[in-house]
Amino acid sequence: MKYYLIVGEASGDLHASNLMKSIKEFDKNAEFRFFGGDLMSAVGGTRVKHYRELAYMGFIPVLLHLRTIFANMKLCKKDVEAWKPDALILVDYPGFNLSIAKYIHKNTDIPVYYYISPKIWAWKERRIKNIKRDVDELFSILPFEIDFFEKKHNYKINYVGNPCVDAVDEFKRNKALSRADFLERNNLADKQIIALLAGSRKQEIKANLPMMLQAVKQYPAYQPVLAGAPGIDKEFYAPYIDAGVKIVFGQTYDILNNAHAALVTSGTATLETALFNVPQVVCYAMPMGHLYSWLKKHFLKVKYISLVNLVADSEVVRELVAADMKLPNVIAELGDLLPADSEKRTAMLSEYSRMMEILGKPGASGRAAEKMVSLLSKNTDQR
Repeated sequence: MKYYLIVGEASGDLHASNLMKSIKEFDKNAEFRFFGGDLMSAVGGTRVKHYRELAYMGFIPVLLHLRTIFANMKLCKKDVEAWKPDALILVDYPGFNLSIAKYIHKNTDIPVYYYISPKIWAWKERRIKNIKRDVDELFSILPFEIDFFEKKHNYKINYVGNPCVDAVDEFKRNKALSRADFLERNNLADKQIIALLAGSRKQEIKANLPMMLQAVKQYPAYQPVLAGAPGIDKEFYAPYIDAGVKIVFGQTYDILNNAHAALVTSGTATLETALFNVPQVVCYAMPMGHLYSWLKKHFLKVKYISLVNLVADSEVVRELVAADMKLPNVIAELGDLLPADSEKRTAMLSEYSRMMEILGKPGASGRAAEKMVSLLSKNTDQR
């Protein structure tokens, strides 16, 4: 069967590539065409556009690139329609993907599957109307989404587990370097590492990295290692880092696997950091931080922004967001996590274990793929 996938960022590329591998296990004749990244290309199929050509974040960048965004949407809609896949699989990236879903649902009989649900439980809950209308099957990766979609909105979903659990588990079993090899490969000193994950987009990096770097300088006994984001050139980081900071590309999991603590910009990275059992401080600076803090208090639907806290339904990790993202706060929170026997560090690691039990065992990609292929096979038999 033919599968058309659409992702808009690096994490989507990772999870879609694993889903594609699993689909091939259940459908030996699977063909893929996609808007995606290098990891998806490595699995096989035809890449129409790289996700780097789609990813714009923030009001001004989106406004400046509206013509490109609309051109990509038009291309995508027509390309899906022309290729006539057996299924369209959308991966997160709701601003783009829900528009595609609406068009495909209205103009074709191609089933629309959504893998990694739009986070409408946090913002823009009104999008549930679009999802109910345009999405045939939704595959959820967060356990609390079951109540949100099924009980609150009477929309049946498929909870398959979290693909981050799969990715980290596979890495630890098959790909992880020894500590000695990791240090040698990257010319690092043999001392404890503070991992810096400053985001995957330029706007996030500009807002968060300078303060992260100032904070880690207060702890010279540790070495900071910055995880370079996919698609961001090393030269972009140059104005922010000095000789005391090592930047490493393409080895984020190895960095986390060898880190003692981490400063992490909110997103999937917070969950991945927890799965590696690394104590962390969530850092998310933004322009007009006080305005955001007010909006969060009065309009946002959730208590937390990090996936760790959302899954655990408690403040496992400290979130320094908007107005709370101040240098003294980052320094203090990081300092509380560095001593091996500190109360905060011990409590956080204990809560990580509870969070992992909630997420469940590895196998999300396989469960999603098996369900998708099964549904499509039934549809084919009924034709």
